[in-house]
Amino acid sequence: MKARLDTLIGRVTMYNLIVLVLAALLVIAIVAGALGQLFYTPLQLVLSAAVAVVATGAASWLLARLFRTRAHLPSSAITGLIIVFVFMPTADPAGLALIALTGVVAAASKFLLAFRGRHILNPVAAAAVVMSVTGLFPSAWWVATPVLLPFVAIGAFLVLWRTRKLSLGLTFVVVAGAITVGRIVLTGTAFPDALVLAFGSFPIVFLAGFMLSEPLTLPPRRWQQLLVAVVVAVPFSIPFTIGSVYSTPEIALVIGNVVAFAFGQRRAVRLRFAGSRALTPTTAAFDFEPLAPVPFRAGQYLELSLPHRRADSRGARRMFSITTPPPAGPHAVAPVSLGVKLSRPSSSFKQALTTLAPGTTVQATWVGGDFLLPSDVSVPLVLAAGGIGVTPFVSQLAERAGRGSTGDVVLIYSASAPDELAYADEIAATGIRVLVIAPDRPDELPPGWEYLGPARLTADVARAAIPDLASRRTFVSGPPGYVDHVSAQLRTAGARGVRTDAFAGY
Repeated sequence: MKARLDTLIGRVTMYNLIVLVLAALLVIAIVAGALGQLFYTPLQLVLSAAVAVVATGAASWLLARLFRTRAHLPSSAITGLIIVFVFMPTADPAGLALIALTGVVAAASKFLLAFRGRHILNPVAAAAVVMSVTGLFPSAWWVATPVLLPFVAIGAFLVLWRTRKLSLGLTFVVVAGAITVGRIVLTGTAFPDALVLAFGSFPIVFLAGFMLSEPLTLPPRRWQQLLVAVVVAVPFSIPFTIGSVYSTPEIALVIGNVVAFAFGQRRAVRLRFAGSRALTPTTAAFDFEPLAPVPFRAGQYLELSLPHRRADSRGARRMFSITTPPPAGPHAVAPVSLGVKLSRPSSSFKQALTTLAPGTTVQATWVGGDFLLPSDVSVPLVLAAGGIGVTPFVSQLAERAGRGSTGDVVLIYSASAPDELAYADEIAATGIRVLVIAPDRPDELPPGWEYLGPARLTADVARAAIPDLASRRTFVSGPPGYVDHVSAQLRTAGARGVRTDAFAGY
């Protein structure tokens, strides 16, 4: 089921999925308005949405030209659509002008409220604070209504699932919901009524799914993200007043953004393309030289931004695991290499990537991830990789080798063909035991490598090949279908504490 969901929603990029979900919510709101279930008419909703999206997109494009960069139009569309749900829809020209101004402020925040090329605040939250504090156009958060709640919840789940931020969203929903319900109960309201009031009248679910989860304003590690969720939930749920400023959802989110920025990569990641090299008939390594230190942990990934003409539905940003070991220190500059599957037909992004000229400077928008091996090399491990899913392990094994010992590691490496074992030389150099699964036996296998056969891994095969499997920590990486199957078989064979990294929408 998980693999099917990953495959289904992985057909579109994260940004396009959010655009589609928000657009669907808008259509549902328009229908509800036509049926008299909302205070706003279809005309108000349509005009407000059109103005918000156009104003935000136009402002983003103009500001990008001014700052000599390129606007990311899917991101601008998301910002414009969220504005529709946060501010009061209207058909009045003066009100539409304020919605347009809100879109401009939101777009401007990405460029003006930035540090070394990286924006700090969620653009809609920043615009809402500016428009509310100045009294020009206070936020309304009308999306928090019982009529839309089931649809918002479904949309938020899809977004959080696709972005691997379900734990983040649930943490915020549970903490904010518990505090809000408790506060309402203390006023004398019965618990069931308080529950309905909290989730039907406060934008708990919407903020969790569509704003708190924005990758560019989140810290890189999972525990840091969960902490930010709690930090946002507390001021979101407990009313406060400081002078003339009173608590609002946007102020709570801005507080969390500031805390997240303190944890995260605080500068834009700029990389100079050094060249590419073939790994297998269908995979290649793309090598980059950072223009400034890029701190990361072995096993983490970056989101590469590659604006290009006639981008298809897959968009201009893609996440790739880093295959090189981390830099030696916080101020060291080390090469960054990405392993890429070059399928046919290829997406417009990968076509642009394969035609990059050496010396071209590109940008990565985010570095993060929690698919990390134990720091203690004495812990025995089983690693399972499906195809290009081997990439995080390449970085991790290289780092361990650089520290003097890879430890007791067994790698189960599944490939679609005998000549599709990417990074075979790099893995062989670490000296670990490797178990190969491929349709045919490779002609030559490095010392310490064994051929398990052509069939998919089963629990019986895993137990026979790795008798002490139950005593090892297990990590599985690859396409969703592979990850679901292999992790289930390894658990059946006795593996415990299985960590997974599914390459959805790769």
